[in-house]
Amino acid sequence: MAPRLPSAEDVFSHVDHGAGPRFGEGAVWALLDPKSEDGLRAQLSAAVQNADGLRATHADHYTVDEREGRVAIHTDAEIEAGAHFIGPCFIEAGAVVRHAAYVRPWTWACRGSVIGHCTEVKHSVLMPGAKAPHFNYVGDSILGPGVNLGAGVKLSNLRHDGGEVHVWIDDERVPTGVRKFGAILGDGVQLGCNAVTNPGCVLVAGSTVDPNTTVSGVHLEARRHR
Repeated sequence: MAPRLPSAEDVFSHVDHGAGPRFGEGAVWALLDPKSEDGLRAQLSAAVQNADGLRATHADHYTVDEREGRVAIHTDAEIEAGAHFIGPCFIEAGAVVRHAAYVRPWTWACRGSVIGHCTEVKHSVLMPGAKAPHFNYVGDSILGPGVNLGAGVKLSNLRHDGGEVHVWIDDERVPTGVRKFGAILGDGVQLGCNAVTNPGCVLVAGSTVDPNTTVSGVHLEARRHR
């Protein structure tokens, strides 16, 4: 019998369908499938077209590239000097994007989230209160409410051979259907400085990772990784 794939309800303590993109009933990483009709790309495209309360796209202290899609930044978001945005991306009210951040396509930063100094984000969701504040790489990932990445944390999203990402569940190697898949971190997950997650990492709410630690696989019980 094939193992049961973890859903959003398995990873997050509470799924608020009014905050950020909606999760389907299947595997939690299905949101990251670029070909899905209800994946992050499709939902973000609709969100940026329907968003209101947006500031003028261009500003003197940050730069934007809208050749491939709209850059939607709410007037109540805080944008520091030197940030660069490539559309399509969506920065909600109350989000903070700090100096020299690199916000690449398909980034959705929800209320109270932080994209920090020299942090790069692409095709990812920062749910309310999630923080990637210092020198982080967040690729093809989902950061749950209250997640904090220590300085230098990297969420690796691509295998060295470029092949499909697989995950281990109940000692069985399971294909995810996506080639790029970083990490999915449940509510309040804390990663210490310079920690690294390998492609296809899933940590449930309340998990912690010690500094300078590398983590792989799907972990459906909260624990300390060291």
